[in-house]
Amino acid sequence: MNLVITGSSSGIGKFLADLLAAKGHAVCRLARSPQPGFAFRCDVSNWPALEKCAEKVAAKWKAIDALICCAGVQEPIGPAMEMDPAAWRSSLAVNLDGTFFSIRAFYSLLCRAQRRAKVVCFSGGGATSPRPNFAAYGVSKTGVVRLVETLAAEWQGQALDINAVSPGAIFTRMTEQVLARGAAAAGNAEFERASKQSRDNASELAKVLGLVEFLLSPRSDRISGKLISAVWDPWEKLDQFKNDLNGDIYTLRRIVPKDRGKTWGDK
Repeated sequence: MNLVITGSSSGIGKFLADLLAAKGHAVCRLARSPQPGFAFRCDVSNWPALEKCAEKVAAKWKAIDALICCAGVQEPIGPAMEMDPAAWRSSLAVNLDGTFFSIRAFYSLLCRAQRRAKVVCFSGGGATSPRPNFAAYGVSKTGVVRLVETLAAEWQGQALDINAVSPGAIFTRMTEQVLARGAAAAGNAEFERASKQSRDNASELAKVLGLVEFLLSPRSDRISGKLISAVWDPWEKLDQFKNDLNGDIYTLRRIVPKDRGKTWGDK
């Protein structure tokens, strides 16, 4: 497969780029840091730069089979009302704009794939529940999930699937940032969790790789618009339940009282 991976110079992005390349896939790497091989230095929040990268990829490949959006930043960390608005905007620009820009830039190449093309995005902590002191990150990652759902709805009838992955707790540079900022900024619970986080990511990363490979494979064809946990969801068997995935399973939805057996004046 021809794969484009953003955020491939560190963390989960680098892990996936290295392992998928080792498994025989042709990988184009995009990140702000220099990388070996078929790679481009690019800030995904910069649309003109990303558009030029896509043009360079198109000059070498007639199509791409998949896009994996791993580029992301976690900071600013701290109470929302103490955040620098510029830092807030920068976070959303990378995490949310950067995901949309990447999909937008490579959409035409995905549509030229000889097989059903795939887009894999990454969610993060704060996307499914409030995460105090990480408002910018949580809000931007929630936006990524809704973007995935929306594009899946728009792409019905096209040979193109898009899903979001929740990777679980993995020790990365983001964990180091929490430790560096301390409990005063991150909060006691977040700091304690980061302090106890194992540096050995082998088993967790293996699950992430397994889920990503499943989403890249024909087994996941027509599974689209979902937020899937690498740790908690039975993704290995999801191809057996495709008809059951047509509704709001593995999506973000509003809960009303009657969903919990309550009647607060609902009609």
